[in-house]
Amino acid sequence: MIYYKKSILIDNIDDPGFYQKLIDTLPTPIFYRDLNGIHQMCNKAHEKFTGRPREQIIGKSVYEIYAKEMADIYSGHDKELLTNPDEQVYETQMIHSDGTMHNVIFNKAVIRDNNDKIIGIVGSINDITELKKTEKRLERAQKSMEVSSHMLHKISAGIIIMDDKFKVVDSNEGFAKLMGEETVELYKTIPGLKGADVKVLVPEVIFKMLNSIMSSGEELLERDLKIQNNLLHVSVITLYKQRVVGAVIRDMSAPMLVRDEIINRAQRINKQSIETVQKIAFLLGDNAAETEELLNSIIQSYQYGDDE
Repeated sequence: MIYYKKSILIDNIDDPGFYQKLIDTLPTPIFYRDLNGIHQMCNKAHEKFTGRPREQIIGKSVYEIYAKEMADIYSGHDKELLTNPDEQVYETQMIHSDGTMHNVIFNKAVIRDNNDKIIGIVGSINDITELKKTEKRLERAQKSMEVSSHMLHKISAGIIIMDDKFKVVDSNEGFAKLMGEETVELYKTIPGLKGADVKVLVPEVIFKMLNSIMSSGEELLERDLKIQNNLLHVSVITLYKQRVVGAVIRDMSAPMLVRDEIINRAQRINKQSIETVQKIAFLLGDNAAETEELLNSIIQSYQYGDDE
């Protein structure tokens, strides 16, 4: 260790270029300013970040390099650090070499000579722009989740969302009521039933539907199921492929739901029938005129029926 230390010092202590080479190896932008705020040293990472070669930095103050508004901030913090010599960390902005404004964190400290006298400030620049963008995305996602959750709990139909570990991500009171009194009591204890095992909450046939969509990654699976003398319409959908699925469960024994569902399905059948007739008309070819006339009368009757 002694030999190693001596060999480094003997070869390099009088070589100013050695210290420059040393800081140039660091990926973080680094600078050194004297007591007058003049740049005396910086590394290659600093040149790359600011888009300025060393010749345009060394020997210049922050006011000669940056716009006055930003220079005032940098100079003000430098003076504050020299007045209260300690480590200084603060967040601000800098213009990147690509011309865009980046969010950065400065880490600065005073540097002293062999007599413990302060001779300047050394600092590093940490670019946190991407981190800031991620934070904003997370904030927006969190707000969206809160709004979605609020909406989910206002819907009368039963809704349950399950992750790939078969745990409840969220559910509403409508779901709890459809599953029975025990589930309602559990819902009161655990809001949204979050984290509960889906397999023990839902009938086996519904769990199989959820598991099927989770495994296959298909978009939608719908079925009418009779459970405990109730006719339930279950729609299972993919929210995040093979990661999160959701189910909408409606009690078809409710009069208004029955009426709405019948109308909805009848309209779907009507549309499918019209499309089928259109295909037949195309295939007939020779009798296209007569078929077209018949088709138009069918369409008009359906449209009249839908309006009613």
